Amino acid sequence: MNDIKIRIPDGAAKILRVLEDHGYEAYVVGGCVRDSLLGRNPNDWDITTSALPLQVKALFRRTIDTGLKHGTVTILQNGEPFEVTTYRVDGEYLDGRHPSEVTFTASLKEDLQRRDFTINAMAYSETEGLQDYFGGFRDLQSEVIRAVGDPVKRFGEDSLRIMRAVRFAAQLGYTVEEDTLRAMKVLAPSLSRISAERIAAELEKTLTAPHPEMLRMAYECGITAVILPEFDRCMETPQNNPHHAYNVGEHIIFSIMNARPDRILRFAMLLHDLGKPLCKTTDENGIDHFYGHQQVSADLAGKILRRLKMDNDTRRSVVQLVRFHDRAVDRTEAGVRRAIRQIGEDLFPLFLEVKEADMLAQSNYKRKEKTESLRDIRRLYSKVLKDKDCLSLKDLAVSGSDLIAAGMKPGRQIGEVLDAMLTDVIEEPSHNDREYLLAAYVTHALPKA
Repeated sequence: MNDIKIRIPDGAAKILRVLEDHGYEAYVVGGCVRDSLLGRNPNDWDITTSALPLQVKALFRRTIDTGLKHGTVTILQNGEPFEVTTYRVDGEYLDGRHPSEVTFTASLKEDLQRRDFTINAMAYSETEGLQDYFGGFRDLQSEVIRAVGDPVKRFGEDSLRIMRAVRFAAQLGYTVEEDTLRAMKVLAPSLSRISAERIAAELEKTLTAPHPEMLRMAYECGITAVILPEFDRCMETPQNNPHHAYNVGEHIIFSIMNARPDRILRFAMLLHDLGKPLCKTTDENGIDHFYGHQQVSADLAGKILRRLKMDNDTRRSVVQLVRFHDRAVDRTEAGVRRAIRQIGEDLFPLFLEVKEADMLAQSNYKRKEKTESLRDIRRLYSKVLKDKDCLSLKDLAVSGSDLIAAGMKPGRQIGEVLDAMLTDVIEEPSHNDREYLLAAYVTHALPKA
């Protein structure tokens, strides 16, 4: 395929030239080739070569021993890192993730044969053109995700590839080839051997992709049964209620699709209704209700995010949004200020996005009223921000030090008084005045001398 041209950045091109000038084969490989053929700008340019690691190191001045055992050397070109890996054949995958050993080979085809999907198993150089032994270019044109060779073997080597198939489908909007899909279903239980951190990384990439609805494929393949069984219960829980058009799981999928691809937002939408199966009741008219599902979902969200080893800030933000996703907000300035105080200044804009994504995934029942309400709340929120109203203790005209200076003793009472002041100011912003607050809450409260 010498008629296909890829523009290689100067740093990578120089490495290829140096290796070729010294008699070695060298190609850019994998994701950078795939993305270039799709007209995208690759984030990384990986290189594969027939040169052994020590031979690579001998040719370049600035190198880092990234993983000599596995054939990888990082070369720095003008401060930019490029990973260069020797052609290799992987040994047995005893842990379902890493080969027990690698053997270097002189064959590019053998190296490409060990890779996961055909669209990631292409190599390119300016001198030799596109090297595509397994039909990756054809599959790009057909928009298909296909395992290289035997999919059972590929997924048996590395179980995480099962989630990577879903992720690539979500990122590219491609379908998964039938034999590959069948192997995913058979081997999905093996994901239990994969670390939580790697599961979380792939799940996040799927959720924030242009087609997060591929989460449905993850359910159908039995992937979520292993990594997120709480979601499977939602896919099996109908919602016979005028406000809803889908079962709980499908509602979650549509709500994720309606949220912009922000990791906090999309995790919040994934988790916001997971408590519903545990809270479902049906009244005498056959209408389903899910009383208290907000807190139950928040508790589940916290447990799941800990299970996935997510960082504390992510957990805090997502759990808070899940807890209050169904919170009603009075359509008054004071009502908006109360909501901001409870939910948090940093999270309130995301809360509004959660409300909208949730609403758009419901039925059309009272859609006009819900839309108008959300529009009014956004308008009031803009006014509150414009007026620079006090929304938290940091904006209060009085501090704890002021209360002590006014004669109050340090202790719990200080916090109680500040909280009472903030409640007052939330209701009436003009009360955020030092003299007023001290007179109203301190001067008259102190014992007479």
